[in-house]
Amino acid sequence: MIVAIILSFVLLGLVLLLALVLPSLTSPTVPFGVRIPARRAEDPTVIKQSRIYRWRVLVCGLVVAGAGVGTFAVTGDPLLLPLSVLLLVGLWYGCFFLAHQEIRAAKAAGGWFEGLRQGISVDTGLRTDPPRFPWLWLAPAVIITAATVVIGAYLYPSMPHILTVHYRANGVPDRVVDKSFGAAFSLVFVQIGMTLLLAVMASAIIRSRPDLDPAHPAASARWSRHYISLGAKALLGLVAMIDLAMLGSSLLMWTGTVTPWAPFVIALPVLAAVVVVIVVLARNNRERGQNGEDTGLTHRDDDKYWRGGLFYINREDHALLVPRRFGIGWTLNWANPRTAMLLAGVVAVIGLVVIFRLGS
Repeated sequence: MIVAIILSFVLLGLVLLLALVLPSLTSPTVPFGVRIPARRAEDPTVIKQSRIYRWRVLVCGLVVAGAGVGTFAVTGDPLLLPLSVLLLVGLWYGCFFLAHQEIRAAKAAGGWFEGLRQGISVDTGLRTDPPRFPWLWLAPAVIITAATVVIGAYLYPSMPHILTVHYRANGVPDRVVDKSFGAAFSLVFVQIGMTLLLAVMASAIIRSRPDLDPAHPAASARWSRHYISLGAKALLGLVAMIDLAMLGSSLLMWTGTVTPWAPFVIALPVLAAVVVVIVVLARNNRERGQNGEDTGLTHRDDDKYWRGGLFYINREDHALLVPRRFGIGWTLNWANPRTAMLLAGVVAVIGLVVIFRLGS
């Protein structure tokens, strides 16, 4: 129970911290998902909404944490604490959307793009000579998965006849099944599925369309190539830690070990990897080194393709992934048919868990 509480508060703190710092990490030309000219980055409305947003998020975080502790004290159910994280994410988006609407209204009322030369910049070299896929960064995930298979095959004859396939948040087993190949190697299938899925996503990142700054095209293109390569490597590092967590969980199941620290064994590698990915991408999320280059152009006003400042829907754009307007990393083009295929892969990985663990 103590372990579950610690993990819940760590995750809640990370979500709150990320929500507070994201406005500073996002490009100044898209505050809260609204495209604005660079000269309006310090507009009083933008500054005011950034300040109000942070206060709202902070208050929401404190209220949610207090409500989670109070509910746990009354019910004694630690599962309510992880639910508070989901509640905070929902309130976070509400705070974001309020700021988004205010800035968008000020932009329309003030005619911020009137009289400006709008344009786009394209790095054609990303198609003819894209960054190379970082195969060496995929190797750890493949090695860990292969090691899990070998260890599982070696231990299979001596495994308990009853396998624990699920733990409560306090580390107490709450579901067991008879030993079978499907049950024993269920997490191996998850490893394989996650490795393939995130490898495909890393490949999609390398082929994603960057949002180049038409005012500084050369510097923006150099930075985009670096960021794309970094993002693919970070994703492959993340899947290696996910596979390591699956190995640890499998060892608990194969050896019949029951410990209150089971959630740490499963969650800690993944949580640590997520933190590292966020920090690495956040430190490199902004363009640097423009070297005085300025074409006099500004980004075109493309807000019509972004729903609520977060969801990109553009049938004319063949890109599967595009840079996020708010935050770090990439988001899907929801009008691209390949998005459905990618989501089907996610559902398939989840289905592996259901079929091989709950259905065993």
